[in-house]
Amino acid sequence: MAVRVTRFPENPLITPEQVTPSEPGWQVVGTFNPGATLHHGEVVLLVRVAERPRAGNPEEVVAPVLDVTSDPPRVRPRSFRRDDPEVVVIDPRWFSYQGQVYLTSISHLRLARSRDGRHFTIDTGPTFSAGTWYESFGVEDPRIAEIEGRYVVTYTSVSEHGIATSLATTKDLRAFERRGIIFAPENRDVSVLPEKVGGNYFCHHRAVARHIGGFDMWAADSPDLVHWGRHRRLMSPRAGTWEAGRIGGGSVPFRTPRGWLTIYHGADQSNRYCLGALLCDGDDPGRVIARSAEPLLAPEAPYEVSGFLGNVVFTCGTVVQGDELTIYYGAADQYVCGAVVSVEDVLESLA
Repeated sequence: MAVRVTRFPENPLITPEQVTPSEPGWQVVGTFNPGATLHHGEVVLLVRVAERPRAGNPEEVVAPVLDVTSDPPRVRPRSFRRDDPEVVVIDPRWFSYQGQVYLTSISHLRLARSRDGRHFTIDTGPTFSAGTWYESFGVEDPRIAEIEGRYVVTYTSVSEHGIATSLATTKDLRAFERRGIIFAPENRDVSVLPEKVGGNYFCHHRAVARHIGGFDMWAADSPDLVHWGRHRRLMSPRAGTWEAGRIGGGSVPFRTPRGWLTIYHGADQSNRYCLGALLCDGDDPGRVIARSAEPLLAPEAPYEVSGFLGNVVFTCGTVVQGDELTIYYGAADQYVCGAVVSVEDVLESLA
């Protein structure tokens, strides 16, 4: 059964031009992959904001890196000559120097609020920024779960030591308590369920196999949100499909009468990123009941096909109101967009 997913006519909802850089002389190059939740009657997004110093010497590549030794910690650009034989430009997002990979931008999280879920007021400064050695290349891709009267935020923490997943908690989405790294490199796309299952917290995550194995999704549980164990494989990419290259978590799962439903991402061998639906057992979120045979949302609109990294739709957050599921997603690693679909239609497509 084909599912009708309706893009918002207001798309893109948030663009780099709407966001004030956090440093004078810098430019915002991406606003994407927001975590989403409801707070005091508003839709609240934590938007990933990627920024960098404005282009200077075209003969140089620049990596903004957090200097934790300064007081307070400051982001300082590191410059390398393009003609240096040890500089290898990989794509617009990163380059390497003497074997060390650097990012061409650094990301922080910025709060955006909306009464109607389509027109957002964006904070003028960062809400949550890099602050530790393990975040020196930035903080990215937040996912927000409301659990027991507080918000639990998982996010990607990037540094020269690798790509890890960290966790923070907050009651107001303003003041955050860092709880540290919960999954060591390279592990990302971690989404925590909004309630305990069998007395424990539960999450889906995606480890990266370097020698044996692939880009599989896994499940784990925890007594305290910090110490995670009982890891088991959830599912793998499927050859010859829209998700043949890799899969990974997307939005925070939510409970339905048929089980836990979540929107996840998959990419094919050409790195075309699409979104699908995953249904897991209500009593055992580590057991898959069904998943999308075809994408729910594929990059087709101009703002999804072209951008900082084209042919990408990627979600970290959804909002459920009755039968209406709003998917907030990053398009082309540059914009925040929205689309709406019926929960029941999604479930029927998985039957």
